[in-house]
Amino acid sequence: MPPDALKVGITGGIGSGKTFLCKIFEVLGIDVYYADQRAKWLQNNHADLIAQIKSAFGESAYGDDGCLDRIFLAREVFSNPKKLALLNQLVHPKVAQDYTQWIQQRLSAPYTLKEAALLYESGSYRQLDCIINVDASRDTRLRRVLTRDTHRTKEQVYKIMEKQISDDERRRLADFTVDNNENVLVIPQVLHIHQSLLSMINN
Repeated sequence: MPPDALKVGITGGIGSGKTFLCKIFEVLGIDVYYADQRAKWLQNNHADLIAQIKSAFGESAYGDDGCLDRIFLAREVFSNPKKLALLNQLVHPKVAQDYTQWIQQRLSAPYTLKEAALLYESGSYRQLDCIINVDASRDTRLRRVLTRDTHRTKEQVYKIMEKQISDDERRRLADFTVDNNENVLVIPQVLHIHQSLLSMINN
């Protein structure tokens, strides 16, 4: 990657619309690393990580088909902060290594995006030059998640929100914030950020 290229993070609370914004950036020709998707892939394909998860949570963490049993693991960690922290300690370093390898293969764009829900909680923001926060009200986010994830209850979504850093803290830490509430035009905001990032590179 050219030395001037920027590593940009994009984050936001559950249901804020991070992936939707990333798709707009992709239309603009920007490569996006989807950290949460890659974490799921690594948990099923990275031999060392699989061994570590089995050692920490038992053979039952994986099904007979060799795939991670997400229902089992969710039960293990959802109400147990110590087990959740342990899982994150295993997964986050592998995602960071995977991201570094991904970055080294991306030479064509002036900047790249890393999409991650736990950008601050995982510490991965330290790898990045600037951060975009995707913002939406709690009610809007709740409605989106319940529509998208029909297996989740309202109480489960609220618990996930409580485990993430606050909206105010995300806004404070971010370099850019996109308002992704209902009836708000998002594309002009993305185009403005895109041009701002290009200007930062050129200057």
